[in-house]
Amino acid sequence: MAAQTPLTLLKSQLNLEHDLDDALLAHKLDAAEIWIANFTGIAFDGTNAAMTEAALQLAAYWYEQREAASFGLTTAPVPFGVRDLLRSYRDEVTGRVVAE
Repeated sequence: MAAQTPLTLLKSQLNLEHDLDDALLAHKLDAAEIWIANFTGIAFDGTNAAMTEAALQLAAYWYEQREAASFGLTTAPVPFGVRDLLRSYRDEVTGRVVAE
């Protein structure tokens, strides 16, 4: 699946002017959009500014923090603000859900 968020926008977010990591950046954008769809429970909408901003923040963070673990540092799997941007699109479910 090709990402809906433009690669040029992510490169601007990261202040990158080279093409050396374009394939990796495209992969990060694709993974970010899938993560957003899974988190919200709805399809990613590339025309939605909040979803696009969340994808940019998430992909940029994953690009800059490529290690699965950091020693001596505190890191978060998802940068602060991403969940806040997406929370209004997510249906919160508490308690037991009975299938109909």
